[in-house]
Amino acid sequence: MFIERHSVGLVDSQSYVFGSPEDPLVLDSGHTLGPVELVYETYGTPNEARTNAILICHALSGDAHAAGIHDPHDKRVGWWDVMIGPGKAFDTERYWVICANVIGGCKGSSGPRTTNPATGRPYGSDFPLITIGDMVEAQKRLVAHLGIERLFCVVGGSMGGFQALEWSLRYPDQVHSVICIAAGAQLSTQAIAFNAVGRHAITSDPDWQGGHYYDTGGPVRGLAIARMVAHITYLSEMALNDKFGRRLQSADRLSYDIHNEFAVESYLNYQGTRFTERFDANSYIYITKAMDYFDIRRTYGPLKDALAATTARFLVVSYSSDWLFPKIQSQEIVRAMIAGDRDVSFVEIDSPHGHDAFLIDTDRLTRITSAFLDGSQRSKPFAT
Repeated sequence: MFIERHSVGLVDSQSYVFGSPEDPLVLDSGHTLGPVELVYETYGTPNEARTNAILICHALSGDAHAAGIHDPHDKRVGWWDVMIGPGKAFDTERYWVICANVIGGCKGSSGPRTTNPATGRPYGSDFPLITIGDMVEAQKRLVAHLGIERLFCVVGGSMGGFQALEWSLRYPDQVHSVICIAAGAQLSTQAIAFNAVGRHAITSDPDWQGGHYYDTGGPVRGLAIARMVAHITYLSEMALNDKFGRRLQSADRLSYDIHNEFAVESYLNYQGTRFTERFDANSYIYITKAMDYFDIRRTYGPLKDALAATTARFLVVSYSSDWLFPKIQSQEIVRAMIAGDRDVSFVEIDSPHGHDAFLIDTDRLTRITSAFLDGSQRSKPFAT
């Protein structure tokens, strides 16, 4: 594969294991977990004081592989490669960039399909329910392991934005700046409803087997449907109309066939099938549930008071056509921060690509992010 000159190139995933019966990870539910494994990748080099670390938090279906390639023959780069590398928004010639797969995930970190030490078999649905706070708590252990006392920046889009906000609230003295993209203080009722439909599709699949399906094929059909439903929420009506409209899949005439007659039907079916090849149904259930649970007010009290306790500089970004996390949700955070006299900037980026825009329309995001990080370097305690 051709590696462009601004790429981080070949990268290796690493693993950090922590926790034991004597010192487990205590979850928000009160359950404990240990040992815990986190798979992560780093890009760039730490400075001597390790004050240049940027933590990238991934969205629902993401993972630790945010940039570069694992093998010269890889056909795809990391999920945010366009943003991470020499001269890019997260410039690896200046910053030490870290991305870890969340607990509950299915890309190496402890989750439902990892081995339960008590049984020697995959946890399945015996894995304890997790929260965004639990994901951050595990990341905190990794950050300490890497010798980082204070993160220069925590960044995330969508569920990653939830994690970035949680970092600023849970560990206010250990985060210098935060970039929260296409997220909010909680999921809307509508978003929770979409997640519930997706989980129901999985658990209604006869092959789900109560979550203990790892010796069989698993609930492939249910997971595909869940992804199809979710994928609609990631796109805007404009993007769907421009890409598909009412175009028929084959000839420009009705075939009176209930299967994939319209082009958009075939597209969603493809997205659902493709997703089942790289993701675990139980992880989908656990991660969407963690997103549902996230609620700053319920955990930390009134939004103004909760955010007033943060100390980080904030950049909040929304997208004009994002109806999963519309601008009003970002503005709610910004207004609360302004009321609490916090250092916050807000940008709405005009884009037709809906919620997925932070993965697609990255030119303007790059300029905004670079300027914000430059300003954060000049602010205390990083001012020279």
